[in-house]
Amino acid sequence: MAGDILTALCRRRSCRAFLPDPVSRQVIEAILDAARWAPSGGNLQPWRVIAVTGSERDEVVRIAGEALFSGASEEGEHFIYPPDLWEPYRTRRFANAEALYAALGVSREDKAARYRWVAENFRFFGAPIGLFFIIDRRMGHGQWAQLGMFMQSVALAAEAEGLGTCLQEAWARVRETLHGQLGLEEHELLYCGMALGWPDPGHASASMVRERAALEEIAEFRGFGD
Repeated sequence: MAGDILTALCRRRSCRAFLPDPVSRQVIEAILDAARWAPSGGNLQPWRVIAVTGSERDEVVRIAGEALFSGASEEGEHFIYPPDLWEPYRTRRFANAEALYAALGVSREDKAARYRWVAENFRFFGAPIGLFFIIDRRMGHGQWAQLGMFMQSVALAAEAEGLGTCLQEAWARVRETLHGQLGLEEHELLYCGMALGWPDPGHASASMVRERAALEEIAEFRGFGD
C-alpha cells in the first residue's frame, strides 16, 4: 500500500485535456468520501465541495466566459499569486508556462493562442466534471492549509480510480460572479476549482515535461548523523 501511495504522488499531474466520457456520481462520491479523511486541525473540516456536470457545468462555463470578457479579475485580497513574485518562484512559474506551451507548439509570440489556451481553464479543459472548493471567509491560514490537504486527497483518490485532475486556482478570477450561481452564503468564498475526468493521453499537453525543485533545495536534515 505504501508503494501505491508513493507511486500515485509521483504520477499525479495537472491534466489539461480530457475525454468526453462521463464519470458516474458513484465514482465521484467514492472519491470525496475517501478525501474527507484528510488531516484537519481540531477536526474543523473547513471545506465544502460542489460538483457540477451536464447543464449545471455548461451554465457555469457560460457565466464565467461572459465575466472574463470584461477583463476584470475578482481575486480580491486572496491572490492567485503574490504581486511582484520574487525568486526562485518567479522563474519556476515562468519555466512551467514555457514547458506547457512548448508541448502545445505555441510560440511566445503567438499571444492569441496563449490567451485561448488560458481560457480553456474556464471550460475545465473539456472535463465533464467540475469541482468547486468552498471555504468560510472567516477562516484563518491554518484552515486554508487544511482545505489544500483535502484537495490533494481528492486528486490522489481520483488518480487511484484512473481519473485525471487539474487543480484550477484560475477560477478565483470569477469567484464573485459565481457566488450566486453556486448558491453560496455571504460568508462563503469560492477558493478554486478542479477539472475531473478521464485523461486524453493523446493530447499534446500530455507530453509536457514536468519539473520539481531538487530535494536539496527544499529540505534540510538535521541530527541524522548523531
